[in-house]
Amino acid sequence: MTHGAAATKKLAAQLAAALAPGTLVLFTGGMGAGKTTFCAGLAEGLGCTDAAASPTFSIVNVYRGPRPLAHFDLYRITCPEDLETAGLFDYLAEGAIVAVEWSELAQGWFSGERAVHVDIRQGGAEDERIITIEGGGL
Repeated sequence: MTHGAAATKKLAAQLAAALAPGTLVLFTGGMGAGKTTFCAGLAEGLGCTDAAASPTFSIVNVYRGPRPLAHFDLYRITCPEDLETAGLFDYLAEGAIVAVEWSELAQGWFSGERAVHVDIRQGGAEDERIITIEGGGL
């Protein structure tokens, strides 16, 4: 559980330190839950210098650094071929960490990939988030 964006980013940066190259981070959670905030913390923890922003309209944002992060938003993706076209599997093969928002819209598309699942839910207070992290050998 975190309280505020800074605490959410700090937790994400701690997770980033534990991620192996080519790890897929699959996010679930409602609109405004904090998925993009968590991705910003991942980027910081990976040493990326680009500011993280929601890739809703661009589909993917890539943040460069010593450990690059490819940040995907599946909200408007309708088929697995769109992920191939956008380069998701190429980024994984190159060793980037790949973060995927709205992964619940892609049930069964990522079988066989090394994945960490991050679920973010609103807590009782406005700035409270309940964050569950599992998988990926953590």
